[in-house]
Amino acid sequence: MKNEITSLVITAVFLRILHSGSDVQYVSNGLTHNTCHYILYANVSRNHRVMKYIFKYASIPLVMFLLCVPGIQTSYAESIRKPVWAGQFYPDSKIALEKQIQELTQKAKETGFNPPAGKSLKAIIMPHAGYIYSGLTAAHASLAIPNNQFTKVILLGPDHRIGFENCAISNVTAYRTPLGVIPLHKDAANLRRESSLFTSIPASDTIEHSLEVILPFLQYYLSAFELVPIVVGYTKNTDRIASALHPLIDNQTLLVVSSDLSHFLPYKEAVRKDKETINMILNKKTTELAKSNLRACGITPIAILLKLAIQNDWQPVLIHYSNSGDTAGNKSKVVGYAAIAFYADTLNSAIETQSSRMNPQHGQTLLKLARHTIMKKLDMKIKTSESASLDAALTDNIFQMQSGTFVTLSIDGNLRGCIGNITPNGTISESVQRNAINAAFHDPRFGPLTSTEFKKVHIEVSILSDPKPLLYKNSTDLISKLRPNMDGVIINKDGLSATFLPQVWSQLPDPNLFLSHLCTKAGLQSNAWEKGPLDVFTYQVQYFEE
Repeated sequence: MKNEITSLVITAVFLRILHSGSDVQYVSNGLTHNTCHYILYANVSRNHRVMKYIFKYASIPLVMFLLCVPGIQTSYAESIRKPVWAGQFYPDSKIALEKQIQELTQKAKETGFNPPAGKSLKAIIMPHAGYIYSGLTAAHASLAIPNNQFTKVILLGPDHRIGFENCAISNVTAYRTPLGVIPLHKDAANLRRESSLFTSIPASDTIEHSLEVILPFLQYYLSAFELVPIVVGYTKNTDRIASALHPLIDNQTLLVVSSDLSHFLPYKEAVRKDKETINMILNKKTTELAKSNLRACGITPIAILLKLAIQNDWQPVLIHYSNSGDTAGNKSKVVGYAAIAFYADTLNSAIETQSSRMNPQHGQTLLKLARHTIMKKLDMKIKTSESASLDAALTDNIFQMQSGTFVTLSIDGNLRGCIGNITPNGTISESVQRNAINAAFHDPRFGPLTSTEFKKVHIEVSILSDPKPLLYKNSTDLISKLRPNMDGVIINKDGLSATFLPQVWSQLPDPNLFLSHLCTKAGLQSNAWEKGPLDVFTYQVQYFEE
């Protein structure tokens, strides 16, 4: 009785917390206050006899309660995310789970898929249904994943059950499956800390399956690795999410997207629609994919992957396709599954420049450098501790590399200054300081920035890759070779030139308008790109914003 009361008092105190002001957090995460109340009340209602006792003492101050319960202070921050769907989507016993994956893997080898020669695996799409349905297709990942090559996995899966914006990353130290514990990589916490796009949503942890179902396969094929688990909700920020992930990907990192294809269509209709979807993925047709979210439950994680694939020139290859009508279900209503691998040329798979290996912490350092530089120019006071911290961070050798940079200032979403250099001009830190001053005080489109304006300024720093010439035959060919949201573009004709950063695609998504405005910016006729010839160069950007 005593243990039962202790357990129920814990439940009741958390119920009281919900009643005392934490409703907003749960509502914002897609879980209503009433839903939380119901879940907790259901736990205590089994023993109505002690309810009055519990609520009588539930008003004890929370601080006293925490002091009396050993370990409760750090229980969540240091917790392990336990398997929720073991015994339902897949076996909950280690022996049975290993046996099933082994059998599925052996069967997958009968298809005879061979990875393309001279290529290195960068990413893979895998399905996440119950193993009796999608397990065979998921097991085809074994034909692409080299044994123990990757030490980090960034796993993206869709939100099925909660409803939230942008991305959720668990605030735990590890994930557990029947095959063992997978520690989280430090990048998981860094993403939550450095970007508002990534937050902890505990309600998602408790019921989402899209990541969990993939993990045993990865454990079986990779052995030891660290995990960056990302559940993707509704978002319009796929470009920004892709940009945040880009610097985290190196030769020891595998990007995995968890997604099924069409749902509950008759067999023949499903096969037709899934083939269309697969072809869009193989041809990296992001615009066509975005027109229908019914093609795949993981359509947004796939879109993020495709943006990275376009930016890094990864080539997708279909490994296997099936649907539930082929495996364990009837053919009247089926769910489609695909395993698709993304490869890079081995010689080009390493990151080309030191600057493109910047992580979010490096980006935050550059943003602080830009802000402090402008503050000094305005004779504004900077705390000694902040200045010392920045100086220490800038000793990292990465800031001594050379690269083109831009500094962009905005106020309330409106441009307030943007100056940069496309080709390297000094070290990255020197370049950012110089462009911060120029954007704030010497952009010819604006007057000098004032101290009052500075308090409202939002700063963005862009690091540029080396521009490369874009060869094209005519205006139609030029349009087809541009990569919206990925390529920055430089045009040059008769000594007149201009550039748009890749971020400008969000305001001018139509390539025709993009090029027309760029020609106007250069002082050319707006249709100069159609008449040609223009010298066109493209580059990519890694950008960070406050």
